[in-house]
Amino acid sequence: MEALLDAQHPEGGEPAPDAEDAKSHRTVPRSAAFRRFIAQGWGPRPAEDTGLAPSAPFAARRREVLSSLFPGEVLVVPAGPLVRRSNDCDYRYRPHSAFAHLTGLGTDREADAVLVLHPRGDEGHEDVLYLRPQAGRDSEEFFANARYGELWVGPRPSLAAQAAVTGLECRDVALLADELSASVADAATTGLRVVADADPAVTAVVAPLRTGAAEQVRAADDELVTALSELRLVKDEWEVGQLREAVAATVRGFEEVVRALPRAVGHPRGERVVEAAFDGTARVEGNGVGYETISAAGDHACTLHWIRNDGPVRSGDLLLLDAGVEADSLYTADVTRTLPVDGRFTDDQRRVYQAVLDAADAAFAVARPGVRFREVHEAAMRVIADRLSAWGVLPVDAATSLEPEGQYHRRWMAHGTSHHLGLDVHDCAQARREMYLDAELRPGMVFTIEPGLYVKAEDELAPAELRGIGVRIEDDVLVTEDGVENLSAALPRTADEVEAWMASLRG
Repeated sequence: MEALLDAQHPEGGEPAPDAEDAKSHRTVPRSAAFRRFIAQGWGPRPAEDTGLAPSAPFAARRREVLSSLFPGEVLVVPAGPLVRRSNDCDYRYRPHSAFAHLTGLGTDREADAVLVLHPRGDEGHEDVLYLRPQAGRDSEEFFANARYGELWVGPRPSLAAQAAVTGLECRDVALLADELSASVADAATTGLRVVADADPAVTAVVAPLRTGAAEQVRAADDELVTALSELRLVKDEWEVGQLREAVAATVRGFEEVVRALPRAVGHPRGERVVEAAFDGTARVEGNGVGYETISAAGDHACTLHWIRNDGPVRSGDLLLLDAGVEADSLYTADVTRTLPVDGRFTDDQRRVYQAVLDAADAAFAVARPGVRFREVHEAAMRVIADRLSAWGVLPVDAATSLEPEGQYHRRWMAHGTSHHLGLDVHDCAQARREMYLDAELRPGMVFTIEPGLYVKAEDELAPAELRGIGVRIEDDVLVTEDGVENLSAALPRTADEVEAWMASLRG
């Protein structure tokens, strides 16, 4: 954790004037005269936001639940470090999802931060957020540190401002190691757990404080990660609101794609014209995209995670667009529509599209509280197997294909029908099977319904007229008290509705 290491190892002697950074070959003036001069003549910093964030009360309740699951134990949840993209350039920062969930901090806040729940006997835990503090304008970090310095990347909030926004006790991250050590040494402490893969440097700080065999340590950390994942299975009202915002922005992104299709057809990398239209909307309306946009035209639509997006968009083809806007809170939508590039489906395209739509509608029909998560997938698969059987594609009848030892129909739909959605596009992925696939749907759960059919151009077992056609229809679904709500219903789903919608956007 570079911030922690920097904070614990203050600057040494005076470097030579205009010293060159050994890693980046960047020359930074460091003469005594320059340092005196750059520290002078600054007015007050702009006023900081000190209002309690709307997410803060909800994050506090999540921490209370987590505290109740691990009484007497120190719980360490890092935000994670900046990640190097190449040489001295970092990727745009995104905190670990568990950290964002428990603090309410989104966008690019807060690199190198660490949330710690310190046990306080019968009083639960004291929640402390450890952060890199705001550097003074007389410090070398202010002008010379290209990764953290205010002149390079902008001001960092003060500890006081972060405390006001999050409702958390905020302390200098330089105190982390000592305060963890003191907390572990407390007689009331019964254990220590960390999200080990979030920040290797924090995990290294924690390692000397731990007892027990390596297998026990790993098991304890895995239990924490599982609990954090399962804590997100049911969304609270604030989270649902964020998902609604993300979906609404995603709808606007799809509209921009339809408007960009004529330009995409005329470009050798038309798929990237489509990608740019959506991703630009996502960046303007939210934090960006929640995952790499799939802009797949023609046979590329039969590659499930086609993100190269370097192919043409041809007249007469279908475009499969799987994309989602990530809100500033980091909650993401995940929506797919398959669009006829010319605005009209051919008969063969419509036949495949209708089969997928019928499978999706079958999944919607069974989705409600009390139904097991896997039953949504099973409902869709019955339709997929039935249609493939009717087309003479399967080597057995539909019922035989649906048996566990069969599954021939999965050649044309290898993925699942649903996954949970939230801070991660595949949210709650570390949850136990009995809490996910085998669990009953509960109000507040949000997941996708996304059947598809993919007939690759070189598939000699499929009818020639269907080869090269790939269709997926994906919606984001909220479980309510008596059924489900399609959060992405503003995007048309039937073939006729899609054609009319595209025509309206093209004028």
